[in-house]
Amino acid sequence: MTANAAEYDLPADRIEKAQPVRTARTTDYSVLLRRVRDAGLLDRRPRYYVWKASTVLLALAAGWTAFVLIGESWWQLATAAFLAAVFAQFAFLGHDAGHRQISGRRNTDYLLGLLFGNLAIGVSIGWWTSNHNRHHAHPNTEDADPDIMGVLAHSTLRARAGRGVRRLIFRYQGWLFFPLLLLEGWSLHFAGVRALVQRSIPRRRLEAGTLLAHAAGYLALVFVVLPPLQALVFIVVHQGLFGLYMGSTFAPNHKGMEVLPAGDNTDYLRRQVLTSRNVRGGPIIDTAFGGLNYQIEHHLFPSMPRANLRRAQPIVADYCASIGVPYCETGLFTSYAQSVGHLHAVGRSIDRPDPVPALSG
Repeated sequence: MTANAAEYDLPADRIEKAQPVRTARTTDYSVLLRRVRDAGLLDRRPRYYVWKASTVLLALAAGWTAFVLIGESWWQLATAAFLAAVFAQFAFLGHDAGHRQISGRRNTDYLLGLLFGNLAIGVSIGWWTSNHNRHHAHPNTEDADPDIMGVLAHSTLRARAGRGVRRLIFRYQGWLFFPLLLLEGWSLHFAGVRALVQRSIPRRRLEAGTLLAHAAGYLALVFVVLPPLQALVFIVVHQGLFGLYMGSTFAPNHKGMEVLPAGDNTDYLRRQVLTSRNVRGGPIIDTAFGGLNYQIEHHLFPSMPRANLRRAQPIVADYCASIGVPYCETGLFTSYAQSVGHLHAVGRSIDRPDPVPALSG
């Protein structure tokens, strides 16, 4: 199988050195990589990240300051919604640090990930990086991509293998998708704690200490300012909306795109492009999605700074057209319709002999 950044834990501009065998198709990626690198799009963007991190930190401080000033009131549910959006922006920064987009240095970006992930929002950067790198190495691949081996079925094969409650969820997953996203925030927290208990991530003491610091600070502040009932409702609404926001930015990325069989040996460029979908939009969509609306470019060049993805998009789209590789880009609502429509179709396939085709372009 062709080497890639996630498998070798290397930035994208060093992938060529990690490829032991060159074929016509690996050369396709090398040509694209050279064009992107020559355009300076793999260069670090420190000023952008200083500005972005400062803005999000100020928003977090403003949100918690408003929380304290408002005090005992059901208007705190508005604060919960605002902080849910701020937490998502921190998650995007943690994502960028996990890919070494910010400084390009392992230890520096790891420490930034601890700040943005563990301390700010209570999501383990160590667990997330390990899990997410496996997704990047084998996107939408049966038995290899952890993102398609969860609660939902992305292929007919998985849907028909479900039993009991799982099979019932698969059958109605199109309807359940957005309600289930309300649990995504809790799932992110739990997964990090489980990884610590199972000793599956390095630097466990540092990870545990920073997660504990977040949990202690978060719970203490909420329960000191609010009476128990309002505190519990605030936490449920805040974490639920955080999960809904995060899941809504993940949903268009791969759902409904090609699902590859276990052991697939498709070359790196085609594996990343055929399984990913872009979402068109301007600065608002770019900010709301944390750059993940350029999912194809991000998967091809995981270490590319977020601010450069927009400039890389026309280069990648034109190159894919020149070599005959389908490139999928849709509007926001169309992306949701395709994603949820695919989940509906897979759910219905449980009772049908015919397979469900994935969108390929």
